[in-house]
Amino acid sequence: MDYERSDRGRSAKKLPTAIKLLVAGGFGVGKTTLVSAVSEIRPLRTEELLTDRGVGIDDVAGVEAKNTTTVAMDFGRISVGDDYMLYLFGTPGQERFWFMWDELSAGALGAVILADTRRLADCFPAVDYFERRGTPFIVAVNCFDGARQYEVDEVRLALGLPDPLPILLCDARRRESGKEVLITLVKHAMEVNAKRTAAV
Repeated sequence: MDYERSDRGRSAKKLPTAIKLLVAGGFGVGKTTLVSAVSEIRPLRTEELLTDRGVGIDDVAGVEAKNTTTVAMDFGRISVGDDYMLYLFGTPGQERFWFMWDELSAGALGAVILADTRRLADCFPAVDYFERRGTPFIVAVNCFDGARQYEVDEVRLALGLPDPLPILLCDARRRESGKEVLITLVKHAMEVNAKRTAAV
């Protein structure tokens, strides 16, 4: 009884609102790097060494120096004050692991599609996937050292994306750049969802 009385006087601490975000894109585009750069905790990675079993299956053209690959997901976390907790899930990029995407996408507010201008066609499956699901997404072009740089409008034209959809340049290795990408995604997803709610 004494315990119940003392407990009644305590104010319950409000838990932060959880927001799930995805980082998707092709093989070797920098998804693991982005999640690692922005996460406030040591990220969970499910990387395995590339072996000769992937020869003829995994296209490493343009990313020949890559020697590991994500086989399930990457996971990171960012707290935004006391009110919000962002949970980041990086998807596997290789086609043979795409079956994981449905599970990872469940309940997500939105997705960042990372693009590499050296292999721009690799992000088409992610664009198609999120368009079909109706998941709000943005495109972030990861500017690799030594890669030819393109203007945002050139990337938009190449991907056939409408003008309101945000496309931005980023460096997945830099925390501040990654934060800008995530802020852009959250704002865009909230706008999209607000329009959908108003239309109902």
